[in-house]
Amino acid sequence: MDLYFSCSLTGGRQDQPIYAAMVTHLQGLGHRVLTEHLASPTVMAADSALDPEAVYTRDTAWLRACDAVIAEVSTPSHGVGYEVAYALERGKPVLCLAREGVRVSKMLTGLRQAGFTFAAYSSEDELRAHVAAFLAAPSD
Repeated sequence: MDLYFSCSLTGGRQDQPIYAAMVTHLQGLGHRVLTEHLASPTVMAADSALDPEAVYTRDTAWLRACDAVIAEVSTPSHGVGYEVAYALERGKPVLCLAREGVRVSKMLTGLRQAGFTFAAYSSEDELRAHVAAFLAAPSD
């Protein structure tokens, strides 16, 4: 499956180790993560040479091409919110994950739309269980 992994960049990178673990896990399951570079500790430097329009064009093309979106939303991000909405408008299944106890926008936690799942996790094992359930669910 081609997956679009979404996470905070400019909003903060304190969760980068969990992003890397998530991408590694998804790849280990045999999925292609179109945005694997977002989990890298050097992504900010690597993307700094790209102008905003190039990033938008590249990322929206990946969103249109992917089979599903998995977003780590513990750190607020305008970009992640936009990507989630963009994907949902195109009928892509979306899983948003957040660490247990963090405050997440009610726009995400209150969303009740077919194809959208929000889950909180307190451990890496729990995170993996949410991912497994999402990926196993039939998509329309």
